[in-house]
Amino acid sequence: MKYQRLYYYFERALSSFLCDEIIAQGFVNNPDMAFVGGAGNPRNKKQLKNLLEKRNSNISWINDWWVKKEIKPYIDRANKMAGWNFDITTSEAFQFTKYNKEQFYDWHTDAFETPHTDGEWKGLIRKLSMTVSLSDPRDYEGGFLEFAVPHHEPTKCEFIKARQVMPRGSIIIFPSYTWHRVTPVTSGTRLSLVQWNLGPGYI
Repeated sequence: MKYQRLYYYFERALSSFLCDEIIAQGFVNNPDMAFVGGAGNPRNKKQLKNLLEKRNSNISWINDWWVKKEIKPYIDRANKMAGWNFDITTSEAFQFTKYNKEQFYDWHTDAFETPHTDGEWKGLIRKLSMTVSLSDPRDYEGGFLEFAVPHHEPTKCEFIKARQVMPRGSIIIFPSYTWHRVTPVTSGTRLSLVQWNLGPGYI
């Protein structure tokens, strides 16, 4: 599967006031160590070491209706304007993510290899990923969101940055099967909001 549009971008979509409100809610929910692919707590030092080589960040979860109300129109518009036209039926909770100095998330995709097998998302897969830049770009350095082109494991791909600097409140939406990473933050703190939007499997 290949689409011409790698991602769809809305510059300064959310106001600074909304960004502050989301940040406040994210910290109220006590950001903790992030895991990979739904994995639980590392059971030993080796598992912890392997995790931190792949991903090092702190997260909390936001499921407030007013955040969904603000974000959903951008998901729908990007899906149409980018020409993806994916069948989206629901979405997961928002992930508030904090990257401090030297924290990062190495190459990965958000989509799992198979659909969910039980629960409310049974038979559904992640189709569109969304990221909101909550920090002022002057508050941190590094922490670039990068994509691998073409859409496969980034061993022999060229890399492109999703804009050199993302202004605060900007939104990027992209297919969840896209390989991407967040490079290490070299100073300051990078705050973002992430969400995955789901639908039935591709035909």
